[in-house]
Amino acid sequence: MELLLDASLINWSRAQFAMTAMYHWLFVPLTLGLGMIMSIMETFYVKTGKEEWKNAAKFWMTIFGINFAIGVATGIILEFEFGTNWSNYSWFVGDIFGAPLAIEGILAFFMEATFISIMFFGWKKVGKNFHLASTWLTTLGATISALWILVANAWMQYPTGMEFNPDTVRNEMVDFWSILFSPVAINKFFHTVISGWVLGALFVMGISCWFLLNKREKDFALKSIRVSAIFGLISSLLLLYTGDGSAYNVAQRQPMKLAAMEGLYEGKNGTGLIAIGILNPEKKSYNDTVPSYLYKVEIPKLLSFLGYRDANAFVPGLKDIIEGGYETPSGKALSFDEKRERGKVAIQALADYQYACQKKDTVSALMYKDELMKNYAYFGYGYLDHPQQLIPNLSLVFYPFHIMVFLGIYFIVLFAVVLILSYRKKIEHLGWLQWICLLTIPLGYVAGEAGWMVAEIGRQPWAIQDILPVQVAVSSISAESVRLTFFLFLILFTSLLIAEIGIMVKQIKKGPEAEKIEK
Repeated sequence: MELLLDASLINWSRAQFAMTAMYHWLFVPLTLGLGMIMSIMETFYVKTGKEEWKNAAKFWMTIFGINFAIGVATGIILEFEFGTNWSNYSWFVGDIFGAPLAIEGILAFFMEATFISIMFFGWKKVGKNFHLASTWLTTLGATISALWILVANAWMQYPTGMEFNPDTVRNEMVDFWSILFSPVAINKFFHTVISGWVLGALFVMGISCWFLLNKREKDFALKSIRVSAIFGLISSLLLLYTGDGSAYNVAQRQPMKLAAMEGLYEGKNGTGLIAIGILNPEKKSYNDTVPSYLYKVEIPKLLSFLGYRDANAFVPGLKDIIEGGYETPSGKALSFDEKRERGKVAIQALADYQYACQKKDTVSALMYKDELMKNYAYFGYGYLDHPQQLIPNLSLVFYPFHIMVFLGIYFIVLFAVVLILSYRKKIEHLGWLQWICLLTIPLGYVAGEAGWMVAEIGRQPWAIQDILPVQVAVSSISAESVRLTFFLFLILFTSLLIAEIGIMVKQIKKGPEAEKIEK
């Protein structure tokens, strides 16, 4: 038990998983976005018969393939880390968490593997319609792959459809459909996938502007800009809608994360949303008297409305969540101390149940099992020592959240401006706007990574919300081995990223006319 609670082991395990996930997310959203755009372009080719659409589709398809290959490599390592670094987590919830990952491997991966070969090498071997279907099915396979990964992640945020088995000390699935169709899973899927569409649109628009800046492939660039601007604007507006849904789900099910996103220490009715703010680094505790912000611009009552659909609703702050006592739909909120006490009762009841079973004391075993189930919702709190552990790193949640929101609004404006100017046939004459589009590509990645930081850091200290904290989920291995593999993976992933960028740049410089996919 001493090793499980070693701070160095926990921190390095978290750092390694975070680093792997963030590298993986450099490749996934571009795969999702480019998949949609190349499928749309090939659809135009099949409908119109115009070769320029075919050339455009093949060019973006090549970029898709380069990115897809690296994404698969990083994703496989990420899944293995659940067994190597988080074996207690895998044991505790493997019956549930493993199911969507298995479906992802069996269904989505083989679907992609089947149709991607036809998509790349079947231009002269199959008919137009069959090839188009293969392209769309490859894109669908990538999206379905994301679905199952996001269902698994959503379950960690909002565990449902399960029942704890004290005989095996494992959580077991009892309702697959409630896991698949939980409001958190559905919203997370659409919000995450659509964010990939936005990145894909930014990428296509930016690279197309590079061609204009270099006075190359004008017709191809203008067609790609128009498609990406339309697709990007629609996707950005949908992203705004799903983002609202995400805020609502967080408010209902993870109030601590919502408070961290807004740096809200003390709740109130009619809480405003911080549009711009600077946290006060001198504020060290939820119950001190130091002001929360050095500077802030607040939109009145908007947080209450977004979180509870009521402009005058009470939004609990960090202090309220820890001290409890405020009203919720299910009654008064429990304090941290009350939840921890119930968690300890559940942990002790589990131990007593196991002992009673060993002694074949059926009556006592049933009594302890009943006590365990009554308090199981707070099981994880029994492993926490003090209330400060409940509060995630505010700077790593507050600032990424506001950066993500700001960039989302910026993307909407940019897509709208580019679309209008492309229809007015002015975009090819505006070098300054072309540079803005090109330089905006990295901001799409920043917004995506910021979103994941909010989602994952915001739910700390939980591996599974309220049930399993990270210090209990980690494997019983040495911190030195995790530290070593952290740097090995860092070198490996950085090398893969550099290689991918180099190959992409070389392919982009060749241009669409250089494509030889049919060979």
